[in-house]
Amino acid sequence: MSAPAGPTAHPTAAWTSASDWGLLLIRMTFGLIMAGHGAQKLFGLFGGDGLAATGKGFDALGYHPGEVFAVIGGLSELLGGLGLALGFLTPLAAAALIGVMINAMATVGGAHGLWLADGGVEYNICIAVVALAIAAMGPGRLAVDRFFRWGSGGWAPAVFALGLGGVGAAITLNL
Repeated sequence: MSAPAGPTAHPTAAWTSASDWGLLLIRMTFGLIMAGHGAQKLFGLFGGDGLAATGKGFDALGYHPGEVFAVIGGLSELLGGLGLALGFLTPLAAAALIGVMINAMATVGGAHGLWLADGGVEYNICIAVVALAIAAMGPGRLAVDRFFRWGSGGWAPAVFALGLGGVGAAITLNL
């Protein structure tokens, strides 16, 4: 007699699946890279310029005072990235990254078109879309948020992430 098919064949199969592990891989890779990007701005880690130099760059883009906006951008990337990596407060983490990317598109890449080779927005779009998709899908069962109502994703967390990211970007761009 053969083993039964489906979730009863392996007790852990009912709890996790390949898609859970795949989503964890996406969250961890994407989230930790974004957290590292924020650490470059804030602390000069991983070959980054650090806060003072990043602040000067923000000043040159029209964000005054530049160092304050560098802290906001760096913390958004660091904490948003860590939140996605852990699957913790996923809609808020996604909103932080979406807001930063909207600002980057509006101030840096937007005038250069789509392709990154021309200085365009392709990279920023990809980051924003991945963050939004994770909010919509939910962080999966291998996440801290699995214990919370928003942990299963859906339209409400996606709209929250996009709306809050958009509002945050609009406020920042108009300061």
